[in-house]
Amino acid sequence: KRSARLSLPTLTDRRAAYCAVLFCLLMVAQIAMMGGLTAQTEIKMRRDTLTLQTASGAHRIDIEVAESDREKAHGLMFRQSLGDSEGMLFPYATAHEITMWMRNTFISLDMIFIRGDGIVHRIATDTEPHSENIVASQGNVTAVLEMKAGSARRLNIKPGDRVEHAHFKGAAKR
Repeated sequence: KRSARLSLPTLTDRRAAYCAVLFCLLMVAQIAMMGGLTAQTEIKMRRDTLTLQTASGAHRIDIEVAESDREKAHGLMFRQSLGDSEGMLFPYATAHEITMWMRNTFISLDMIFIRGDGIVHRIATDTEPHSENIVASQGNVTAVLEMKAGSARRLNIKPGDRVEHAHFKGAAKR
């Protein structure tokens, strides 16, 4: 019979293992400091309301306002749900072509692109979760309102409808 002999790790083996663990911990810390681990980090945004004026009437929407570049970059990423009368407004100081995507966004959304006068320019419905395809405003706008997919259909939102919010000062009346 042969007997198995256990060998203890050498000092070199222990140092290599220690260095590997230390390297992994440092990499995780670096990624976290760069903002790469945002799935568990909720960004608190200013809360407000807006009103959508459509053919079916006035609809009050509770919104979060993504004002800073960091807030806009994070948007609705990692959210698991969004209520029927909730949304997120992405306001911009000047009118321009705005592009969005759905990276790290778990829920399908309707994207409502709004001109500076508060008039709905275009609606992209039922966007694909996690997609990196570009969703463009297809014209100069100053804001995007994101709502749960199906909201535009349910509330009968159409291009030409009006959004009332402080961002759209002096919005045109229908």
